[in-house]
Amino acid sequence: MERVETPRLRVVILPKRMRQMNAIRNSAKAIIIRNEYLLTVKNYDAAGEWYLLPGGGQNLGETLEEALRRECIEEIGIAISVGRLRYIREYIDKNHEFSAHDGDAHQVEFMFECDFDDTQQLELGTNPDAYQVDIAWLPINEIHKYRIYPKLLRDLLLSEVDNDDTYLGDVN
Repeated sequence: MERVETPRLRVVILPKRMRQMNAIRNSAKAIIIRNEYLLTVKNYDAAGEWYLLPGGGQNLGETLEEALRRECIEEIGIAISVGRLRYIREYIDKNHEFSAHDGDAHQVEFMFECDFDDTQQLELGTNPDAYQVDIAWLPINEIHKYRIYPKLLRDLLLSEVDNDDTYLGDVN
């Protein structure tokens, strides 16, 4: 009788964070304004240049402030001081223009007023995002000329009134 080996069943147990692909992700973002200019992370894709606030995802066991400090070092190469929470926005991808790209994303972004010591040099950080090509200061009075996300941020920054509505809802 010929012995036939059957392939063994290989079981791979993914880390918990990878099993929760549809989980809600927290993100912390820095609003840094100097002399009527907003500090942004400049990105590039097939449609051209686009801009985001510096910051990113919160890791397990990390506070939002710790996440924001880490992300700013990774993206813009500086240590920041975190101030007051200014806005909270949700981004549910299936409801917006990028749903074809990653339609199962659900992110809650916490946007904080931040600052940094002038002795530090802004530069691409230790771990820039995949689409990040540079850092840019955008003039707030011309902010509507730029492809910046969330788009609502343009109106909020141009508003003369300090918006008391911290929660912005599901906006892009």
